[in-house]
Amino acid sequence: MRYIGLPLPRREDRELVTGQARRVADLEIPGTLELAFARSPVPHALIHGVDVRAARKEEGVAGAWSAADLPYLAARTMPGEEGAPPWPLLATDRVRYPGEALAVVAAGTRARAEDGAESVRLDLEPRPCTDDPLAADAPRLFDDRDNVAAERTFGEPADDVFATAPVVVEAAYREQLLLPTSLEPRAILVEPGRAGRLTVWVSHQAQHRLRNSLAKALGLDRERIRVIVPATGGAFGAKSQTYPEYVVAALLAVHLGRPVRWCEDRAEAMLAGPRGRGQNQRVRLAADTDGTFLAYELLIDAGIGAYPHTGAYVPMLTGAMSTGAYRTPRVHTRIRCVLTTTAPTTSYRGAGRPEATYALERTVDRLARRLGLDPAELRRRNFIRPGQYPYLTPTGRTYDSGDYAAALEKALAAVGYREIRAEQARRRAEGGPPLGVGIASYVERSGGPPDTAEFGSVEACADGTFLARVGCTSTGQGHFTVFAQVVASVLDVDIDRVRVIEGDTGEVPYGYATFGSRSLQVGGAALWRAAESLVAAARRRCAGLLGVGEEEVSYDSGRLVVGLQGSPGEVPEAGLNAGPLPGLPLGELVARTGPLRADEIVHPPQAFPYGTHIAVVEVDPDLGSVHVRRLVAVDDYGVVVNPMIVSGQGYGSIAQGLGQALYEEAVIGADGLPYASTLLDYLLPTAADMPPVTLLETITPNPNTPLGAKGAGEAGCIGIPPAVVNAVCDALDVDHIDMPLTPAAVWAAAAARRGTP
Repeated sequence: MRYIGLPLPRREDRELVTGQARRVADLEIPGTLELAFARSPVPHALIHGVDVRAARKEEGVAGAWSAADLPYLAARTMPGEEGAPPWPLLATDRVRYPGEALAVVAAGTRARAEDGAESVRLDLEPRPCTDDPLAADAPRLFDDRDNVAAERTFGEPADDVFATAPVVVEAAYREQLLLPTSLEPRAILVEPGRAGRLTVWVSHQAQHRLRNSLAKALGLDRERIRVIVPATGGAFGAKSQTYPEYVVAALLAVHLGRPVRWCEDRAEAMLAGPRGRGQNQRVRLAADTDGTFLAYELLIDAGIGAYPHTGAYVPMLTGAMSTGAYRTPRVHTRIRCVLTTTAPTTSYRGAGRPEATYALERTVDRLARRLGLDPAELRRRNFIRPGQYPYLTPTGRTYDSGDYAAALEKALAAVGYREIRAEQARRRAEGGPPLGVGIASYVERSGGPPDTAEFGSVEACADGTFLARVGCTSTGQGHFTVFAQVVASVLDVDIDRVRVIEGDTGEVPYGYATFGSRSLQVGGAALWRAAESLVAAARRRCAGLLGVGEEEVSYDSGRLVVGLQGSPGEVPEAGLNAGPLPGLPLGELVARTGPLRADEIVHPPQAFPYGTHIAVVEVDPDLGSVHVRRLVAVDDYGVVVNPMIVSGQGYGSIAQGLGQALYEEAVIGADGLPYASTLLDYLLPTAADMPPVTLLETITPNPNTPLGAKGAGEAGCIGIPPAVVNAVCDALDVDHIDMPLTPAAVWAAAAARRGTP
């Protein structure tokens, strides 16, 4: 286990920081055509005509097509759930969101393709639009169905409890739409090959799922499609899916017999790219007079955009995790996923767990204020206790392990909670900028959907090195370092002898995906098992080669050693030249006997990382400005393989959580169009905006995997928004302010508290 817990530098970083890493846009394949899409300038309209004739006359344009120009485009829609409304590859009868693709242009350069796209003439009849899932007069987007795309409940209604409970608090919250805004937008390059084969390079999180979706959409056998994920500049969940542009690129590559590439630019991403979050939440929390929780209700109306892509799945995760860290006996969640005239929503870092934690943790603070209790004490009284695991929640999730109070106490000590409360009291008595402290205790789930499997393989090579293949996909998380640490630790060999292969369906026969903090928890477990299986297979082979019993062969640091009862001995004279050390090197065994590889597919249950985040803020009520003085995050990810990489993930997710709390919102104008068209219009936190951050951990090993690891990397998006909003509300002594906490919103809340008109 010599590499478990070591903060080794990331082996992939040299290529990334020196510019040697090749992304989809960097790949050079002769004859490649670049695509650009003509997109709708309105959010909702009937289509009376799409004329591409002028586009075809533009210099350098190789072709331009609407759905009507290519029957196979018009006849195909996006693969989706049974019963879901069809999502056309190119809009045919109606536009349903701003930027929906109406035509595609291919040219020798992206600039020429864009010129052609701008020449496409559109005849559109605008129709009413809405981005509000609660709008009573919302236009119906599909003639044969209403706008409610999916509904589900978790737990059982608790109206009887609310009717008799001594204390009930109610609230309404809004989880604003966000833009995932990865460094590299979406991109795909498709090259047709012999016998109808396709090679696809794509910036993606789930190469095998994409291959299967493309095969279904194109009517091809999936074995004829090879998907490769090169260096990828971020994803955050929004690159887990198949999008119409991908299928169009593949179909055109087949139609034209030439490589075809589409690289989304930032303007496209902000107009028509996937969105995250987007929920309207109504909550009720019932308690006894001592603060003991009796029942919790969460009603969600989620605006999922014009087509129920992954956006219809994410709110279900909110319902499943709505119980949080508390032993509330009655919990009921109702989710409605509603179509709106906005770009489809998708999974975005945290995917459902931030929304669940925000609703609950904001409401816990409101209850504490109602009861006059310290919010930390209220949480202590209601946490699930260590002796209660495994714990079956009212929403059907089985928490595997935890000590939520320990994480809270560690965070309180680190932030200096008593001192901050004393300083707050002095300021309220003597004057000074309002000071607030906010707490958010969370439980998330990691591992992806329940019992989803992952592939791992370890192969011993004749030169003494090892190949580790895994079905996960790196989009910047450090897989090539961490997975090598796992395999080298199990085999007890130098890490430089381990090479990791992933992101290629031609090299890895099966894979599920990288999302939901599942890579190390599930993919790492698969590699661990594969490395153990490799050792077992090597012992069997060595025993057969040397004519000894398998029990006489042991394994030690990359060598097979013969000796009874675990007593090492030399390889018998009749065996092989073992070199200067006792034992037979695995590489030499392979050289003499042929390939040696072990494959494993594992499907451990979901794990449930947890923690407590605390924010300390100062507020200027006259300007509405919020100064985050300090953030403390105590997280429990089980066994951590590489602390440096986990800390990096922690900082990154905290930055995104801070962005949601204070800055970010995908604003939709009264005309139904997105307000932001560049990053000048969409405020992201920068390094200069980051406050001092303290990252700490508790360690409760995952009992369901050999390594004991849980998922990491999304906690900051989960715990930081409610912690920051709780802190600002605490500073101003108000119940609620909607995110993002812009100066105008904070000023208005402060003015209302003072009674200032």
